[in-house]
Amino acid sequence: MAGVDGSYDCTVKSPLGDQNLKLTVTSNGDAFTGQASGAMGASDVSGKVDGNTLSWKQQMTSPMPMTLDITATVDGDSISGNVGAGAFGSFPLTGTRTA
Repeated sequence: MAGVDGSYDCTVKSPLGDQNLKLTVTSNGDAFTGQASGAMGASDVSGKVDGNTLSWKQQMTSPMPMTLDITATVDGDSISGNVGAGAFGSFPLTGTRTA
């Protein structure tokens, strides 16, 4: 298991309030697959691994269709980063590994 692999309970500080999500990550070399799930649904995710940094794009459909550009760094059992939401700006993401 790579250092980034696991399940994380995350919070994104957005203009709509705190958005909680569960992120699972399974890496394979310089790529990863997983799932992000929260109050607005679940979606499969995949992206790049660079050391202990993950980056991926995620489609959002509610409250409006949008592509999120996410970068997060794993440090021990913590994860932190930013969620880019186009013209709406960038919002901090933080979380803790649960498994």
